[in-house]
Amino acid sequence: MPDATLAALTPTHHPANLRTVSHELIDEVSLELGRRTAVRLQQQPQLLQLAHDNLARWSKQNANAPALLRCYAEWRELLNHTLEEICAVLTSETEEGQRLRQNSPFAGILSAREVWELKQSFHHATPAA
Repeated sequence: MPDATLAALTPTHHPANLRTVSHELIDEVSLELGRRTAVRLQQQPQLLQLAHDNLARWSKQNANAPALLRCYAEWRELLNHTLEEICAVLTSETEEGQRLRQNSPFAGILSAREVWELKQSFHHATPAA
């Protein structure tokens, strides 16, 4: 089979063609999602209830996962703080902020489309490895 024919048959999503996503890129996306979530919360503070609801649901679903339950408990405690303090955690560039954003209870604050578009903008802006 000629090389051109073989290349035409190779799917673009083949593992050999995928770019490796670095932890740095994941952290950058997470930070920007945190920033946008903080803005949305400042505009609509009633959305904090969604975080409480997510934590309650996730705690039931993951009752046998002690590490996750510890993360959820930490977020429950943070949700007792002021909106400004919560937003500070979401936008913190520290290791603690990074760690907390990995299990952020704010899923659903931003639409799936907003999240997808943000991730796409980061992936397209980053040169291939």
